[in-house]
Amino acid sequence: MPPAKTVNLDSHAMATLRYIRESMDAAGSVAVPGSAGIAMGAVGLAATALSLIPNLASHWLAIWLVAAPIAALAGASLMTRSASLVSFIGSGKPGRKLLLGLMPSLFAGAVMTAVLWQANYLGAAPGIWLLLYGCALISAGVFTKVIVRWMGGCFVALGLLALVTPAQLQIPLLGLGFGGLHITFGFLIARGAHGH
Repeated sequence: MPPAKTVNLDSHAMATLRYIRESMDAAGSVAVPGSAGIAMGAVGLAATALSLIPNLASHWLAIWLVAAPIAALAGASLMTRSASLVSFIGSGKPGRKLLLGLMPSLFAGAVMTAVLWQANYLGAAPGIWLLLYGCALISAGVFTKVIVRWMGGCFVALGLLALVTPAQLQIPLLGLGFGGLHITFGFLIARGAHGH
């Protein structure tokens, strides 16, 4: 066999392997629509606005604990609009992987909230929520686009900042994270999906 044909065969084999690898990566990843982030961010901004109303300020924890599942349901419904959430999780490996990436840090956040509530030290909750949510996004980002990991890193940084800032800045920082970062990255993801 002439050397030129060997080079062509190697190039063809490499291109085929690259195509197979990219196809497998695409099949094992979850497409996160920008609209999910925007919807979750809108819920975060609403929770922030309610928490900053003087008559409701003392109920900020209840407001955010109600807002969290609403935001999660809004995001999940937009992610799975073509299929039910049960089939997305049950039959789709990417959906299960995404949840496995998210759940440990989210569970830790729930446990830490209970511990802080029992210790009457809820001032640290916003920072811990932002920090652990960022960790969840970084873990889950392995099964999504790289931009999700970047968003997770921004949440981690904001969480660290919240842990060292005065109490009066905690709710605005929650809003900046769960509202602003979700909306900003939602628009960036949507823009990237449309090739802009």
